[in-house]
Amino acid sequence: MIRFGLRLAVTGGREAFVRLAVIAAAVALGTGLLLATVASLHAVDKQTARYGWMTTRATESAPVAGVDPLYWALREDFHESKLIGRLDVAATGPAAPVPPGLPRLPGPGEYFASPKLAELLAATPADQLGARYPGHLVGTIGRDMVPDPDTMLIVIGHAPEELAVLGAGQVTSIGTEPPGARSAGLDLVLSTVAGGLLFPVLIFIGTATRLNAARREQRFAAMRLVGATPRQVSVIAAIESTAAAFIGTALGFALYALGHDTLASIPFTGSRFYPDEVAVTGLDALLVGLGVPLAAAVAARLALRRVRISPLGVTRRVTPRPPRAYRLIPLALGLAELTYFIGRRPQTSQGQVAAFLPGLLVIMAGLVIAGPYLTMVGARLLARRANRPATLIAARRLADNPQAAFRAVSGLMLALFVTSTAVGIITTIVAERGTKHGTTASAGSMHVYFHDGDPLTTVPETISARLRDVPGVGRMITVRHNPVERTGSGPDDFGSLPGVISCAELDPVFGRCAPGAVVAEVWSDLIGFPDAGGPDTVWAASTVTPEQYAQLPLMSLVVRTDGSTAAVERARTILEVGLPQYEVPPMVAGDFEADFTNTLTGWKQLANVIILASLPIAGCSLAVSIVGGLSERKRPFSLLRLSGVPLRTLRRVVALESTVPLVVVAVVAIGAGLLSAQLFLTAQMHYDLRAPSLGYYLTVLAGLVGSLAIIGSTLPLLRRITGPETARNE
Repeated sequence: MIRFGLRLAVTGGREAFVRLAVIAAAVALGTGLLLATVASLHAVDKQTARYGWMTTRATESAPVAGVDPLYWALREDFHESKLIGRLDVAATGPAAPVPPGLPRLPGPGEYFASPKLAELLAATPADQLGARYPGHLVGTIGRDMVPDPDTMLIVIGHAPEELAVLGAGQVTSIGTEPPGARSAGLDLVLSTVAGGLLFPVLIFIGTATRLNAARREQRFAAMRLVGATPRQVSVIAAIESTAAAFIGTALGFALYALGHDTLASIPFTGSRFYPDEVAVTGLDALLVGLGVPLAAAVAARLALRRVRISPLGVTRRVTPRPPRAYRLIPLALGLAELTYFIGRRPQTSQGQVAAFLPGLLVIMAGLVIAGPYLTMVGARLLARRANRPATLIAARRLADNPQAAFRAVSGLMLALFVTSTAVGIITTIVAERGTKHGTTASAGSMHVYFHDGDPLTTVPETISARLRDVPGVGRMITVRHNPVERTGSGPDDFGSLPGVISCAELDPVFGRCAPGAVVAEVWSDLIGFPDAGGPDTVWAASTVTPEQYAQLPLMSLVVRTDGSTAAVERARTILEVGLPQYEVPPMVAGDFEADFTNTLTGWKQLANVIILASLPIAGCSLAVSIVGGLSERKRPFSLLRLSGVPLRTLRRVVALESTVPLVVVAVVAIGAGLLSAQLFLTAQMHYDLRAPSLGYYLTVLAGLVGSLAIIGSTLPLLRRITGPETARNE
């Protein structure tokens, strides 16, 4: 029977070859995406593990025998709003712990840099970057310490007394546990992406497996009538689908290999992966290689289950029972699950994964389950308003078998749901947490923040003189701590602002003092959040007298520049070298959002992957379903043409049968997606959903237009498959 099944699969004529090719293509696409998802998860785990050393914290625990303490000061730096990790160390003895990725600790006047930063140091003028770091480059940092190829990191060696004066802490061991929040958060995002991609793929495979199912059922029923047992028929059906699945699985591995380098370059986490770490294990390959063909065999067995009941079961076709409203229950349960966690969000990242991911997956399953019922409702509404024969025929056929009609567009429904959810969440996060500093006052302004207990009352003249010599650097404005306690509780009820400034020193670009004021209350950076400062701002008068003001410690230094890279980075270098004791580096407005923007880039990339992958998959599923449906209905359409029905009427019937479910599921999927985004945002971040941008609507429109184009491309087949010879042969 196995040999016979293979013969039917590969020598059954053009129809069998097309079916074999389509199923193989569907399985190849699914296998490739499955391997890519598994490989990406492995790469994320490896990348996250290399963040462990960053969790090292100075403690006051008792000394460890045989270990010399290591002075440890980890802080941020920036260059053109790109984050640079800076680690200053000083060994107190030869047995000090060495961070991973370093052959040894750098001594005074030495530093190690990551490959990316080493390239930047070589290509950038020293007064804009290299002069910030004392000493010279003695080597590059190994991969064990550098999470990704784009990480910029420097480890600088000092004498112990240097870091002791700066208040650095001591450590006796290097952390190894990766940040749990980062790992769990990425697991949530990538698991959602995997579900969003694999659901349409599974539907595509199922649709391709059912291609020409009616013709195959008739063939297998004929075998039953001539003596084949149910088991033999099941074996033949399984062999036919499994053969295509094995071919598709092999092609899927090849597809994964071809896209491997591109996959490694996609910043899923906000940064690229090392190419050799984007890989599947031998166990993964074995499970995929055997599991996918097995799943295809099971799908074939289920698709042809009616043949196993009776050899005459295929001819005893009756109108299936119409779907009932209870199909909406799983969808309602998924939405209720997300609603439940509003105000009850788990505190741990692992708990949040367990809370939100099942709800989203249940909603996706609920949409598939509810689809036939929604299609039937749409068909009945169409029938009530039918005024043409084509409309009435299409409505009656949809109502007669809404399951088959919905099956053609189910992939698109999930694609639109996932797209709407992802875009809704990302659009809202961008609106709530994106760049806020966009006024004229913030452009080119650099800020240095001093410690609360720092007694510094003036900026050292050496720093001021060097800044004045930099082309493009303008005024330097000092803000002092406000001794009046701040009582404001909201953006419109500021109370006493944290800083005070002399009105004679205030630059007009940041606003002006109230009439008669000598000292005014201001934000520490003269801008505030969100953008409270600007040329039209009037700062309220302070009760601090000029004499008191002169004795107040500095809170911040605001340096005006022309915004050019050279001016900003030279000023930053001067300030970092002149004020080495401050953990927070001099920053411009764009630096505040640098880390968030990097993460946001990864989220946008994930959304693009979902959109660009799910919509074409759904389109392929739609095309296969329509072509398969036309092939299975050749005889009734041919009889209609013989009875005098014009070809244009049949085309209108096919178009309506496909378009009505398409519109219904599009509306439901988009609504469910945006509602899910609202529930997630409310529960997780306490945000209200923001309207998606124009790009979202263009994407949805492009998806619908593409689907309609696929439907239209199948209509010319009607002329060829509905001729008189078809009715006679059938």
